[in-house]
Amino acid sequence: MPAASRLYFNNPVGRVMEHPEGYAHIIYEPGLRRLDYLQSFLTHTGKLLRLRGWNKLLGDQRLMTPFTIEESEWIVDYWLTAEQRGSARIYGAVLLPEDDIARLSTSQLMADAHVAALTYRMFDSEEAAQQWLRQVM
Repeated sequence: MPAASRLYFNNPVGRVMEHPEGYAHIIYEPGLRRLDYLQSFLTHTGKLLRLRGWNKLLGDQRLMTPFTIEESEWIVDYWLTAEQRGSARIYGAVLLPEDDIARLSTSQLMADAHVAALTYRMFDSEEAAQQWLRQVM
């Protein structure tokens, strides 16, 4: 039986999990978010990556509400800087939101994030996302 993920941080935005295969697994909750809660959620994600020396994450956005413009700007302008992430390059597998508008929001953010040294792929299946993470360095 494989080892289970362990909770690292939790707030109304979602859960940050330590996956036993060596990556952060972040799971977004549905509903509107407060910017300061999102900032805390992603700051703790960065702390986990630095603490463990990891450079991979699985972002489960299937139930997520679209990012606001303010959230997207903060993510690209602040959180995706190498100083905040703790790594020069992050490999991110993103499980796409079920909501079509949220998918567009995520696609735009990912296009902006690519410039900020985030290598990512989008998936509809958690199994495919995990398989890709196993293949990247």
